[in-house]
Amino acid sequence: MDNVYADSWGTAIYFWIIPVVLGDAIFPPVPSEMVVITGGALSADGRANVFLVLALSALASWIGDVVVFQLFRRRLSHVLDRWGWGRRVHSGIHQAIARAGRSSTYGAIIGARFIPGGRLATSAMAGIANVSVPGFSLCAGLGALLWACWLVGLGYFTGSATGLPFWASSLIGVALGLVIGVVVGIVVTRRRGNRSPVVEEPGPPLA
Repeated sequence: MDNVYADSWGTAIYFWIIPVVLGDAIFPPVPSEMVVITGGALSADGRANVFLVLALSALASWIGDVVVFQLFRRRLSHVLDRWGWGRRVHSGIHQAIARAGRSSTYGAIIGARFIPGGRLATSAMAGIANVSVPGFSLCAGLGALLWACWLVGLGYFTGSATGLPFWASSLIGVALGLVIGVVVGIVVTRRRGNRSPVVEEPGPPLA
């Protein structure tokens, strides 16, 4: 029964990665890290292809970043305010930007995704700051690849090192990743302000 359960997860993980990682681009509470780490743990157990898990995770992360970047670059974020869930998402984006600060440099685009909310904040801030599309796309792609390598590698390492069932290895990997992410986030953001620095231009009236 355990083998059948693990095999079913090994097949399903490919279909979960893209929508979950894409969703995380706009709504950080979506557990993309858990899904990607689980993919790594399943790979260590021989239930999934580590290179396919890595490629899907990086691709979905890059696409999500580009969507957020273009949303704010084209000043279309006001469209979110048409719905209650959109207003909550929009508010969450401003909170993420406030925690991460104003930086929209290429280094921040690559590295800030490793701290909670950093991926969303830097993509939105880069759009507001009119960072060049080729520059953002390249840095977001490199950051997405590094992020995917880190999480898949974390799941693969815990799965290989512990020899536990994939779900237990995934939980251990998530716990390690969370602790490291929180520590890095505290170090990076402890001098940031807590008020959103974003002042968006009003968008054109909707028809």
